[in-house]
Amino acid sequence: MDPLITVMVSDDSNRLWTIANILGLVVVLAVAALLTVLVVLVTKIEREVTQVREKLKAAAANTQDTALIAETADGVEAVLAEGLKHHLFLGRVYEKVRA
Repeated sequence: MDPLITVMVSDDSNRLWTIANILGLVVVLAVAALLTVLVVLVTKIEREVTQVREKLKAAAANTQDTALIAETADGVEAVLAEGLKHHLFLGRVYEKVRA
C-alpha cells in the first residue's frame, strides 16, 4: 500500500466543499459577533447595576433620619402656636393703644 494516497475530487464536490467552508466561516464570524455584543451588554448591565446600587445606598442614607420628621413637626407647631399668641396679644395691645 502506498502511504501517499491521491484523492481525486470532482469539480462539483470541490465547489460544495468550498461553499461549506465559506458557510462555516460565516457562522463562526456571526457567533463571534454575537458573543461580542453579549459581552458588551453584560458589561453595560453590570455598570448600571452598580450605579443603581450606589443610588439606593444614597437614598437609604438620605432617608435615615426620617424619624426626626415627627419631632420637627411638633417643634414647628409649637413655634406657630407661640407666634399666634404673640399676634393675638399684640392685636389687643394695639387696639388699646390706638383708643
